[in-house]
Amino acid sequence: MKEIKSVIFDWGGVLIENPGPGLMSYCADKLKVTKTEFENSFNKLLYDFQTNSISETTFWELISRDLGTEKPIAPSLWKEAFKSVYKPRNDMFLLAGSLQKNGCKTALLSNTEIPATDFFIEQRYNCFDVQIFSCIEGVAKPQREIFDITIGKLGCRLEQSVFIDDNPEFINVAEKIGINAILFESACQIRKKLTQFGLNCISCN
Repeated sequence: MKEIKSVIFDWGGVLIENPGPGLMSYCADKLKVTKTEFENSFNKLLYDFQTNSISETTFWELISRDLGTEKPIAPSLWKEAFKSVYKPRNDMFLLAGSLQKNGCKTALLSNTEIPATDFFIEQRYNCFDVQIFSCIEGVAKPQREIFDITIGKLGCRLEQSVFIDDNPEFINVAEKIGINAILFESACQIRKKLTQFGLNCISCN
């Protein structure tokens, strides 16, 4: 087995609790529609919003038109919603920091939107050597290009990296292109798996 030189973390569902359900409920309430109605409209625009093909302003214009509602008046309803449901998994951030201190490069790789990215940057996390956001790169998981961008910025080979995500589809793609991958279940499970890859991790309690 090749020496592991980098670990790549997903954001939503790995480093933080999955924000999706809370985001859908928050925005649906603001627009006075059902969660299902909002979700159906949102899914039509998900890729374009997460690759910044449309701005947040355009996103809400299209959503409101589709749902027959008034456009939100908040400066950034998406950022407001994201902030309200943001629940970091501190043990995962501690893990990323400990890996970095032990000489392993760390990366964040997230399919996310400009307002959420702005919120992330405001948190000033210092445990990632590389931060890759789909809305900045214009491509999103599971496209191979975003994995290649991440590996390129880390400066290592595919087989020298471990990718952690809670989405089985993204895990399968990573494995197919030669990246070691772990489907997230818990922080303790991730620490144990990384130890099996020869990395020095904080032990489970």
